[in-house]
Amino acid sequence: MEILFGLLIIAVGAFCQSSSYVPIRKIRSWSWETFWLVQGLFAWLIFPFAGAMLAVPSDASLFGLYACYPRETALTVVFGMLWGVGGLTFGLSMRYLGVALGQSIALGTCAGLGTILTPLFLGRPGDLTASVICGVIATLIGIAIIGVAGHLKSKGLSEEAKKEAVKDFNFPKGILVALSAGFMSACFNIGLGFGEPLNFGDATADIFKTLPATFLVTFGGFLTNAAYCLFQNARNKTFGDYANGKVWAGNLLFCALAGLLWYSQFFGLSLGKGFLTSSESLMTFSWCILMALNVTFSNVWGIILKEWKGCSRKTVAVLLTGIAVLIISSFLPELLK
Repeated sequence: MEILFGLLIIAVGAFCQSSSYVPIRKIRSWSWETFWLVQGLFAWLIFPFAGAMLAVPSDASLFGLYACYPRETALTVVFGMLWGVGGLTFGLSMRYLGVALGQSIALGTCAGLGTILTPLFLGRPGDLTASVICGVIATLIGIAIIGVAGHLKSKGLSEEAKKEAVKDFNFPKGILVALSAGFMSACFNIGLGFGEPLNFGDATADIFKTLPATFLVTFGGFLTNAAYCLFQNARNKTFGDYANGKVWAGNLLFCALAGLLWYSQFFGLSLGKGFLTSSESLMTFSWCILMALNVTFSNVWGIILKEWKGCSRKTVAVLLTGIAVLIISSFLPELLK
């Protein structure tokens, strides 16, 4: 029952993440780089810091903990910065390959490499049991099936619409960018791996133990994204967005909500893993579970918002099959134990 509860918590976090783009659509009169930076303050700094403080006993210091582990702290931040690059390049993969193919390759790479490389970077190849490998393969198959559904959907478009949808299509460049985005995004989980010692032991509940490391990873990602956004502000002459007081109240509210929903996936991952400690395979596989559920709920939102309206029954059937495979993959390592 504890394992089921842990998976449910991770699923709730994934659902919140997949919903985070909804408030972003309500932001007015700001350029992309402006709202991305402001929501990042909430998603990668404010809420992760608040989460990390939940793991700190009353007689201890969060930054004192980091000072005790300088190597682990530095590596966690560095891999967070690399993850930040992955977030920025993720959009390029869809620009060159289209949403279906680009998202499938990037997220598939992120899910698979994040799960497999973390034990290897940490010198624990024994964590990659047969059940974990099977779970990763099942996740990749599910994402690939959803990619096929996206391809079938695009085939129903006119040639003019196809060109408009993927006007910069470039397969060699797109594959390189998508694989790079997936690898860089996988660095989030590697960063969490290096940050495993960053906790207060028995003084902190299991459900909060990974939150100090999570804050360092998101902090690293914030540094990367902030540098890029400020560069774009200067390049596009959009610093004036920050002075537009008429929209600050509403935009700040929607940015905060988007940031909270986005951070919920990693807060949920930490809480969920606290209930998975009896299963080493699920602890190792938890990253892949989160990525699989992110893809699942993103496509569920697509169905709810009628993004698949007008598609053939075959296309919808392929989509639902991919979603079913992803859901099954979340339980597969435990079932194969």
